[in-house]
Amino acid sequence: MRKLSDSEFEIMKVLWSQEAPMTSNEILDRVKDRYDWKLAGLMTFLARMVDKGYVFCDRSTRTNYYSAVVSQDEYKFQESESFLEKLYDNSATNLIAHLCKGKKISKKEITELRDYLDSLEGEGKEK
Repeated sequence: MRKLSDSEFEIMKVLWSQEAPMTSNEILDRVKDRYDWKLAGLMTFLARMVDKGYVFCDRSTRTNYYSAVVSQDEYKFQESESFLEKLYDNSATNLIAHLCKGKKISKKEITELRDYLDSLEGEGKEK
C-alpha cells in the first residue's frame, strides 16, 4: 500500500476517531484549529486517499460520506514493519539497542518492556 503524507495521516486520525462516516465539512471542522485548509484542498487529499485505498467515499446520497478502510492498527503495523525493515534490517533488537544508546528510552520503559517480553515468554511455555 502506498504511504500516506503527513496531511493525509492527520485526516486518517480524524476518521479513526469516529465510528460513523463523516462529510468533508465535518472533517474540515475537526482540523480547522490546527490547519488552515480550505475545502478544495481537503477534497484533493480525500480523493488521493480513496485512490490509495485508505478511505471509502459513499456517493449514494447528495452528500458524500468518508470512512476509513484501513484500521489504525493495520496502519501502525504496516508502518512499523516498513520502518523496521528500512532502518534496522528487520531487527527489533537493533531498534531497541539504538533507542537505549541514544537514551531515548527510559529505565521505566526498559522495565516495562522486560516485563512485557517475560509475559510473552510465559505464554509460550503454557502452550
